[in-house]
Parts: sequence; structure tokens; C-alpha cells
Amino acid sequence: MSMPRLDSDDEVEQLPPDIAKKARALLMSLVRPHLGMIIFLAVIVVLTAVLMVIGPVFIADALDNGVPAAIDGDTGPLIRAVTFFVVSAVASAILAFTSTRLVGITAQKILFTLRERVFTHVQRLDLGYHEKSTSGRLVSRQTSDMESVQQFLSYSLFETALAVLQMLFIAVTLVVLDVPLAIVVFAGFVPLFFITKAAHSTQRSAYRRTRTSIAKVIVHFVETMGGIRAVQAYRRQPERRGTLSDQDARYRDANTDALRGVAWFAGWTRLIGNITQTVIIVIGAWLVIEGWTQIGVLAAFILYLRRFYGPLDELVQAFNLYQSASAALEKIAAVLDTDPEVVEPTQPHVLPAHASNDAAANGRALDLDNVRFAYADGHDVLPRFDLNIPAGQIVALVGATGAGKSTLVKLVTRFYDPSEGRITLDEVDLRDLDDAQLRSSVVMVTQESFLFAGTIADNIRIGNPGASDDDVVAAATAVGLDAYIRRLPEGYATDVKKRGGRLSSGQRQLVSFARVFLADPDVVVLDEATAHLDIPSERLVQNALATVLEGRTAIIIAHRLSTVEIADRVLVMESGRIIEDGTPDELISGTGKFAQLHQAWRDSLV
Repeated sequence: MSMPRLDSDDEVEQLPPDIAKKARALLMSLVRPHLGMIIFLAVIVVLTAVLMVIGPVFIADALDNGVPAAIDGDTGPLIRAVTFFVVSAVASAILAFTSTRLVGITAQKILFTLRERVFTHVQRLDLGYHEKSTSGRLVSRQTSDMESVQQFLSYSLFETALAVLQMLFIAVTLVVLDVPLAIVVFAGFVPLFFITKAAHSTQRSAYRRTRTSIAKVIVHFVETMGGIRAVQAYRRQPERRGTLSDQDARYRDANTDALRGVAWFAGWTRLIGNITQTVIIVIGAWLVIEGWTQIGVLAAFILYLRRFYGPLDELVQAFNLYQSASAALEKIAAVLDTDPEVVEPTQPHVLPAHASNDAAANGRALDLDNVRFAYADGHDVLPRFDLNIPAGQIVALVGATGAGKSTLVKLVTRFYDPSEGRITLDEVDLRDLDDAQLRSSVVMVTQESFLFAGTIADNIRIGNPGASDDDVVAAATAVGLDAYIRRLPEGYATDVKKRGGRLSSGQRQLVSFARVFLADPDVVVLDEATAHLDIPSERLVQNALATVLEGRTAIIIAHRLSTVEIADRVLVMESGRIIEDGTPDELISGTGKFAQLHQAWRDSLV
């Protein structure tokens, strides 16, 4: 039977209906701290626009007054008009340079804040969000979407404001120079208004598609490169390349549609501008011939028209970047608008002090009281679950895949909150603990054994960033990793390379154990943490665990039943329920599920 396959077209990023409003609110929150600089820039932009607009007035004065006076022997008016024109041109250039530089600096500060805000917020989001959202999509938010916003803020915003002000001042100047000719110019804006309105609605939709399309391309690329070993091992290169080609084609088509809209808008704008200039030349020439206006006024009008419709070309490009940046900012705002389902308490409680100073009494009691859990829109994974784990007890969870073991430990570590019921640590609800105390009290080691770029010492020190070098060595020694590290050319300063590629899977897991030992928590959760260890390494870790876990509370998920040997208690799970509960010896000597699993394991060793 063939399995159904999801087409990437079915994957649509759902945005809230008021996302445009939220994007504007986000932008205002970013701009507010720089309001003083923005007001200063606005003043500079206004002065720049005035200086750029006033130039043709001096040219008209030179033609109508300066040249006739010079012919009569008085060169003063002509020199004055030319001087004013040169001074205004130089001043406008200096102001344009200053404002462009300041706009770029301010835009980079705004983008820096936005990147930090997104990164910080994404780290706050709970595990449920990250399991639903791909890392590639988040990479797209931080890269291509940020780049679109940066391009508009850094390069187009100033030009857009300058162009709008320039057109406004020119419009006022045209009215002052000649009202009939100004009316002809303004008549061209009637069709431009409707063209712009239609382009705005179509372009917004088109650029939303481009942001979604490029996100899918990045998602597929990140997924392929992350799983390159599997891709090459199973010769999936043609399939992955074909999928990327399809997604890239959708991105190409979305961009083509967007650019087609830009071309349509630019073409109509240019046509209306050219028609208006032609009409002005014809009517203006007739007015000069009839003596109703001066040749200098007509020359100024023609120069102003070039400056009047010239910014429209810039506005078309700015409109293009604005639509792209607007769609990108909406995607970013949607991420920031996502609230974590696992939230910190407003009034956190503090865990009680340990009953004694004995190092062997550092564990804490765990209680699951009437806990029920279901993933969003799914059936119950843990139906009505009760469990008590006394302080200092080591509990092993055993069961088939899908029995609910991993879900249970995700609740205990508060990666998820129960749908109903409560989980307490020394009678304090986990939901009442702030994140810092919870993470220092409960530490989890997964089978992923993820290592970050950096040295071995840096990766071990993740368990306690303030640990000394001696503490790091002690932690490595406790898990039996010290001897291997010292054989490396750079010892603890050895770079682990990308994702710890320099170390074997077993060695990466030992580094994860060293982190836990350095963290010195009250509760240790091992989620199939010995799955990648060979037999000698597993024995070494078990010996270390027996010492380190003494007096602490621990929950161990293990497929290898040899790991159960260090447990005080074994829980056998099936369909989200505990079907057996007892010491290893009690369950082995019985006739239940664990006894069968244990016997099968012993038979496999023969």
C-alpha cells in the first residue's frame, strides 16, 4: 500500500488576519528608541528636498531677468542667480550624503535589535513549537526576511521620503509659477492614483508568496545538508535535487509574478509622465507665443517636470522593496507574536532546602498527580497517570516504542505542561518554578548528544559555565573520558568540529554525561542516553552513574536492559500506562512483560 505524500504546496504559512497591523506595531516599537535621530533626519530630508527643488527657480530668474540685464551691461543679477543655484546644489549634495550615512547607521541599529529580539524569543518558545516548525523556516526569518527589511530601511526609506517631499515642494512651486500649467500636471495624477491603488493590493499578495516560497527552499536545503549522510548512503541526491528544483521553480514563479506587477506599474507611470510632459511643452509653447507666460517659466516647468516624474521611477523601485520588506516583516512579526505554551510563573516559588547537608541526600521527590497529556489535536498519550518517585530513587522506564516513556520525561523536565493534573518536585508544582531553578534542579541527557562548535572543554562547561578547568577535568574523569582527551594533540582545547564530528558517537555521549556531572542537579533524566555506546563504554558509564547518581533522583529510559541493573525500581510502560512496577529482581523473577524482555535479552547474548 502506498503512503500518502504531502505536496509542498499544501504547506502554507498561516498568518493572523491582523498581521499587517502587528507588523506596523513591531516597526514602531523598533523605531521608538531612535525617535530623536529620526526627527533630526526628517529635518535634514526636508532641507535637502527644498534645496533640490529651488534650483530651477534660479535658472528661470537667470533666463528671464539675469540674461536681459547682462545684455544691458549689468551682470549682477545673472551672477547672483548662478551663485544661488551652485550653492543650493552643493548644499543639497552635502545634506544628502550626511542623511544617507545616518539613515544607514540607524537602520543597522534597528535591524540589530530586531535580530536579537527574534533570536531571544525563538529560544523562549517551548519544545512543542520547535517540533512543529522547521529550523529552515526560522533560518529564513533570520536571513532572507531580515535582508529584505534591511534593504528597504537602509537604501530605500530615505530615497522614498526625499522623493515624496521633492514632489510635494515641486507641486507647490508649479502652482506659484503658473496655475494653468500646474493644473495640466496634476491631472495626470488621477489615473496614477487608481494605478497605484491596484498595484498595492496585487503586489502585497505576490510578495507574501515570495517570502513563503524562499522559506521552503531554505527549509529543504537545510534539511538536505543536515541529513547529507543519509542522502548519500541511500543515493537520494536526484530526488532531493528534484524537490529543490520544484520549490525553487515556485520561488521563481512568485518572483516573476511580483516583478511583472512592478513592470506593469512602472510602464503605466512612465507613460503618464511622458504624455504629461508632451502636453506641457505644447501648451507652454503656445502660452509663450501668446505672451501669457515667459520662456524662463516654461524652462523651469520642463526642468521641474523631469524632477517631478523622475522620482516616480525611484518610487517604483522603492514600492517594490517596500512590498518585499512589508511581507518579510509580517513573517517576522508572526514569529514574535507566537506565545510559548510553557510559560514562566509571574510569582515563582522556591524549592525547599534539602533535609540535610549529606551529599547522598541531594535528590528530590517527584510526583505526578492525576496527569493527563495529549499533543495538540491528538489523542491522549498519557491517560490519567499517577506516579510517585521518592527522593534519591533511581527509576528505569522500559517499554516498546510509543509506550509513552519519552513523553513522560518531557513532562518531568517541563518541555511540555500536562493537559490536566500536576507534576511536583518536593511538593512544588513545576509550573510554579522559574526556569533558572528548574533547569538547575532537573537536567536531561538525550540520545542526540549534540555538541556545539568549540573545544571539548567548552562543550563540557555547558553544564556549568562558571566551572574551573579543574572542575571540567574532574567531570571528564568521572565519565572515563579524561584518558582519551589527553591523548589528543591539543587535549581539552581540541576543536570538536561541526556537531562534534571529530568524536565518535560514544565519545559525544560521554561529553554529554560530563555536562550533567558538572551541572550537579537534583534530578537526572536519561532519555535512551546509552543507546549509542559500545559495551565497554556503557560499562564505564554505568560505573560512573552508580557513583554520581547515588542519593539523587534519576529516571532512566533504556532499550538496553543492562542499564536497568543500576536502577532501584523498574516501571514497564504500555500505551501510556504503567503495567509493571517493582525492583529489577522482583520483575525478573516474575512472569510479566519485563521478565520476558529480560529473558530475550539474555538469550541474545548466548
